[in-house]
Amino acid sequence: MCKYMITHSLLSSWLYMLTPNEYDIDDSSYTGFWATLNREPIPVTEAMQKGNDFENLITDIINGKDVTNHEWYEAALRVATIINGGVLQYKTQKDITVNGLQLVLIGRLDALKAGTIYDTKYSGNYDAGKYINSTQHPSYFELVPEAKQFTYLVSNGYQLWAETYRRDETPSIVPTIEDFLNWLNMQGLMDIYKNKWIIS
Repeated sequence: MCKYMITHSLLSSWLYMLTPNEYDIDDSSYTGFWATLNREPIPVTEAMQKGNDFENLITDIINGKDVTNHEWYEAALRVATIINGGVLQYKTQKDITVNGLQLVLIGRLDALKAGTIYDTKYSGNYDAGKYINSTQHPSYFELVPEAKQFTYLVSNGYQLWAETYRRDETPSIVPTIEDFLNWLNMQGLMDIYKNKWIIS
């Protein structure tokens, strides 16, 4: 039987597209979802580049590189101190069956340490509860059964905010995957998903 990949990024792009108004889809969010569904390269935006730069700075600090002159050093050092000693950039996957399809849920953790999954985010602005509706922590709880909590470490390069979710307060990601697959069927897009995300 064929297996198909499913990722937080795919689910997130789908929900983002539907968020403004599910009956009046925003063009840019639709374009982003369509590119993700078709597994097309997505142009790196300025925000994405800053996120990559911030993550690289954290890695440099953990690896002992002298980056003390970087303007984001203090914030990156705080993150590095929190996640240092954990398993970094951990790739994991899990076979699940949803709506009769054999799926492989795939994720990459920025860090796993003492029962906590950490994910670093660069954001120009932050409001408490920003990630409450994210598909990331529910997906990663499904992937890492030993994890008790998930913490987003969010920074604008100068300040650092932590947003934590516990396993016992986080709904399963499976119903969201079910909704996604049902939506694909209703929109006539299931064949595209199967063709682009097939594993075997």
